[in-house]
Amino acid sequence: MKAVVYHGKTNVSVDDVPAPKLQNNTDAIIKVTSAAICGSDLHLYGGYIPGMEDGDIMGHEFMGEVVEVGSGVTHVAVGDRVVVPFNIACGECYFCERQMFSLCDNSNPNKEAVEAMYGQSGSGLFAYTRLYGGFDGGQAQYVRVPFANVGLFKAPDNLSDEQLLFLTDVLPTGYMAAENCDIQPDDTVAVWGGGPVGQFAALSARMLGAKQVIMVDRLQERLDMAAKNSQAIGVNFEKEEDVIQRLKDLTDGRGPDKCIDAVGLESHAAGLTGVYDKVKHITSMETDRPTALRQIIIACRKGGVISIPGVYGGVVDKYPLGAAFGKALNFKMGQTHTHRYIPALMDKIVAGDIDPTYIITHTLPIDEAPQAYEMFREKRDGCVKVVLKPWQ
Repeated sequence: MKAVVYHGKTNVSVDDVPAPKLQNNTDAIIKVTSAAICGSDLHLYGGYIPGMEDGDIMGHEFMGEVVEVGSGVTHVAVGDRVVVPFNIACGECYFCERQMFSLCDNSNPNKEAVEAMYGQSGSGLFAYTRLYGGFDGGQAQYVRVPFANVGLFKAPDNLSDEQLLFLTDVLPTGYMAAENCDIQPDDTVAVWGGGPVGQFAALSARMLGAKQVIMVDRLQERLDMAAKNSQAIGVNFEKEEDVIQRLKDLTDGRGPDKCIDAVGLESHAAGLTGVYDKVKHITSMETDRPTALRQIIIACRKGGVISIPGVYGGVVDKYPLGAAFGKALNFKMGQTHTHRYIPALMDKIVAGDIDPTYIITHTLPIDEAPQAYEMFREKRDGCVKVVLKPWQ
């Protein structure tokens, strides 16, 4: 079968690889009909996350059709069209029973390695390093899905792949980021990062009742997308002389009530701060560039909430903890409990309340994946979201 295969930093290719086989009686094999490139994939592509090995299959956003099931699979059958959450959950452990699926105790076979780094391990993840299980990804023609009774959601036949594909990750991630803010009717919510997660976080903030939504980014096409679909006020940090002052001007001098970091570890920034982080990152003196997070801490109003869906992988430098403490800020963060949100968000798509397709800027055959990765990373041609078609 064809698959997008990792061969080192900024090096992926489309290779012929063996098709997956059932390994456990609760596995299913999916024929992938659509996959997407996620911003988190770019962290792997750029070499920022440890644990990738030559030959790993990329991609954690995918959906398709069930073509084979193990003897223990009862929730779906061959021929069912399904959506697949990016995190893998057993459905039975302490955390799954409490709907904290991204913290599953049983789905990561390599959890001891993560425990050595972080103290405890989260769930297994599709195509997200050997640290999180080494599971093959879905930027391929076929993929094996473990715990299929828990990890497959039947898709309505009357909706397109494009309408449903983002339930696998970025739509629930944006929604959970907004939900974590505990939005009140008079709140101003500011979102840093206008990529897919940031777009859906802004949209979700509107759905949850925010009075005002602000988007902070450097690319005008992303600010325009947020303005059109979420009525967000755009703040371009490369053009604004003082982003903090601009945010105060929009909030009666207090700063945003709730702030969402949809950027994560590869933050871009103008000025000396950006240069500082870039140099330390290149020289491996820090693993993550937290420029946006620092700005968020300073910008957020006293007593406000900071929600972090953007991925961080290790150690950040010059973290203004004193400011966070002095302002009594509240933090919520972490991998999305995707399984928890898919049913309700799918209902909203079916009802026509959400049309997630607006973030798609490019649809390409899987053979063009290497060029798509480079285009997405460099933000060329207005690229916000790439959908790959494995059978074109």
